Order: sequence, then C-alpha cells, then structure tokens
Amino acid sequence: MRLHTAEPCEDAQECCREKGQGRMDSFEDKLQQLREAFNAGRTRSAEFRAAQLQGLSHFLRDNKQQLQEALAQDLHKSAFESEVSEIAISQAEVDLALRNLRSWMKDEKVSKNLATQLDSAFIRKEPFGLVLIIVPWNYPLNLTLVPLVGAIAAGNCVVLKPSEISKATEKILAEVLPRYLDQSCFAVVLGGPQETGQLLEHRFDYIFFTGNTYVGKIVMAAAAKHLTPITLELGGKNPCYVDDNCDPQTVANRVAWFRYFNAGQTCVAPDYVLCSQEMQERLVPALQNAITRFYGDNPQTSPNLGRIINQKHFERLQGLLGCGRVAIGGQSDEGERYIAPTVLVDVQETEPVMQEEIFGPILPLVTVTNLDEAIEFINRREKPLALYAFSKRSQVIKQVLARTSSGGFCGNDGFMHMTLSSLPFGGVGTSGMGRYHGKFSFDTFSNQRACLLRSPGMEKINDLRYPPYTSRNLRVLLVAMEKRCCSCTLL
Repeated sequence: MRLHTAEPCEDAQECCREKGQGRMDSFEDKLQQLREAFNAGRTRSAEFRAAQLQGLSHFLRDNKQQLQEALAQDLHKSAFESEVSEIAISQAEVDLALRNLRSWMKDEKVSKNLATQLDSAFIRKEPFGLVLIIVPWNYPLNLTLVPLVGAIAAGNCVVLKPSEISKATEKILAEVLPRYLDQSCFAVVLGGPQETGQLLEHRFDYIFFTGNTYVGKIVMAAAAKHLTPITLELGGKNPCYVDDNCDPQTVANRVAWFRYFNAGQTCVAPDYVLCSQEMQERLVPALQNAITRFYGDNPQTSPNLGRIINQKHFERLQGLLGCGRVAIGGQSDEGERYIAPTVLVDVQETEPVMQEEIFGPILPLVTVTNLDEAIEFINRREKPLALYAFSKRSQVIKQVLARTSSGGFCGNDGFMHMTLSSLPFGGVGTSGMGRYHGKFSFDTFSNQRACLLRSPGMEKINDLRYPPYTSRNLRVLLVAMEKRCCSCTLL
C-alpha cells in the first residue's frame, strides 16, 4: 500500500492535518479490505497459496538484476553477498514451501485414549488472519520475503512494512512486488516511525518484527494492547569463544568472513571474541592475513566490502573505534560511510563497544584465562541470538553448548546454521522470541487448532461421567482417560 497524502495547500498547518488524516483513513480502508478478503476465505485454498508463492518466485527471477542494484545502492553489497544472503535464501524458502505446502496444511493426527478411540482427534493448522511484518534495513530483501513466505503458506493476509532506511530496496518492494501478488490480500505500507506507530494502533492477528531490542519493546507493548501474538527477531552481543587448541588461520578466515560480511551489519555476526592472551597473539596476525586476502591492502577499494547504511550509524561506529587499542584497521571515510575492517585489543568490559550491539565491521578481542572464565563471562550477560565456539577438542565445544544458552549455536564456524531450513531461527530472552525458517515459518503463522470429532450416538457409554457420581464410575473413567501407548482400536 503506497500512502497518498493530500494535495499541497496554502495553509501549512491545515495541510499537515489533512495529510495525517489522509494516512489514517488510508490505513483504515486498506486494513478493512484485507480483513474482508480473509473473512471471505480468499487465502484458504492450497491453490491460492501456491499461486502467491509462485508470484514471489517470479518476482525474484524477473527482477534479480534490479534487486542487486538496489542492494548495492543501499549497502554497497556485492553481487556475491546479495545472491548468497538475500536472493538465493529467499528463493530456497519459496521452493521449499511450494514442495511441501499440501503436507504442511494437512491435519495432523494425534494419539487418543480409551475414551476417544472411536473418535477423530487432530491438529488443524489454520491461518491467524491479518498479519503485520515489520522489516529492518540490513537484509531488506531476505527479511521481507522469508517471513512473507511463511505467512502466505499459512494462508494469511499480510501487511508489509519495509524499512525506510534502505530506500532503493524499499522502492522495489513497494512498486514492483505488489504486481506479483493478489493485492486484495497483500499490501505494502511506506513511511518511517510515525507511520509504523499509526499501524501499530490497529489490531492485527499476528505481528512479526525484526529489529533492535529498543523498538522491539515498543512493538510488543503495542501488541499487548490487543493481546496480539508476536514474534520478535532481535539481536544482541553474540560471543565467539576461541580455544587455545585451534589453528589460528582457520579460525581467522572463518571469523573474519562472517564478522565483515555486509560490513558487519548482521544480527548473528560475532560481536566479540573471547580467547587467552596467548591465542590473541596468534590470532591478530592471522586476522590481518585474512583481511588482506579477502579485501586487499586497501579494503576501501575492494568491491567485496560493504558500507555503513547511513550517517547516524557511521558516527556511532566511529565513536566505538576509540575503545581499547586498534590492532588492525581503524580507518574511516565519512564521505563513503566507510569503516575499515577493524580489530580491537585490550578492550575492557565496561567500555561502550562491550555495552551495545556493534552492528559494524569492528571486532573486539577480550582475553580470558580459561574456558570456565569465558563461560562465566557469557552467562552474566543477556542471552545472545547466536553463540560460536572454536576448538579442535569436541569436548570444549560440547561444554560451551551445554553450559550456555542462546538462540542458535555453531561450533567451528559462523552463521552457517542459518543456511539450514531444517533448523529454527530465533532468539531467547532479550535477543527475541519465536522461531521461523522453513516449516517453522509456516507453524509460526498458523494457529494450532485442537480438534476432536465425536459420534452423536452411543450415548450409553457416557453414563460413566454423569451424576450421580460413584467411586466405581470414577475408577473406570480415569482408566479410560489415560493415554494409550498402542495404536490399536478397541471396539
């Protein structure tokens, strides 16, 4: 939905009032149309859902070059990073949903007790209704389409709110994507915080939000007013523990790639490394070697390194460069919004770079004496969205996994766990709530409806449960209500 404002008028205050009222009216009208389409059952059939998913597939294929150019314009993303992290992942989600749509939609039969052996018991996956998806700017295509696939597959009507910060991608999502979908069931809303606030005043049947914790709390408070269920995909400071028993160059290659991918503007990127002083002395030159190999002697000229999204975030990251001591990088160029791939050492836990999610190409190294100290350091902070551990000793990896908590975990690599649609993606605690990707997306946007269909006859069997109550009837009824371990039908 593109919001149309009132025509220019001579009186500025009157014009602002008319614009505000016009937007509100536009919200109201469009939301009403979407609800009417859902209530009419338009999105319910497998055929309709498959047609919309096919539309998403055509959108990705028809506009691939345009999408890559938009991502390059917004974030200086290379064609490689755009394909790997935006286009291919979105296409894979569409293809998976199309292959499995009918099986996902099927009623799920459940076990029964003796009292219900002659009945039909199942879980029906029904759509919630009208869904709001609020999208961030760092992966503006992926984080739009992947949840949208789940919402469509589950049979919902959808309002999309793309980020106004990634302007070029927002323009395509607003002007091109709707041509591939049934516009009576899907809408795109443009605008900034004010328009998002207006949207959140309305009642939705489900809200899916990806962004930072501060805004997540605002969205959750708005959802609470209507008791609307919600998924929050947030972020935080993701730890990366590096054991002494590692090949430093292998670790450096993997850490550098997923720290500086998309210029570090990735919610699951490692936010800091925990290692011993001895490992730090081996890791820093290995990181320098990896950075030079990936981006050349002057990373600013590399076509493979992204840029910071806007001036506000650039200035915030510049301020973090003063923490600890710069061991690698540290250069910046305001005109290009360029921050060099940077490694900080001698970082104190109380410094700003350790108090907020960095969301940029800066990697602090924090020294610990042993594994126990590293785990204690991790556990006294908020639970992260992702946690990483590197070691040649499997027992070390298993200990970190067993003694910590996070939304996701990967041993001896970076965010490769996100490439598996068979694994759920989501946070825990302040890093978020709810899960998606693959079938988990379908389940997130589906109401799991408990259903039992009983016979209208055979009333004599029910005499056991009716007054006057007796001890004998109670004993028989309790046995009949116990869960059966076998699948046989007792006649």
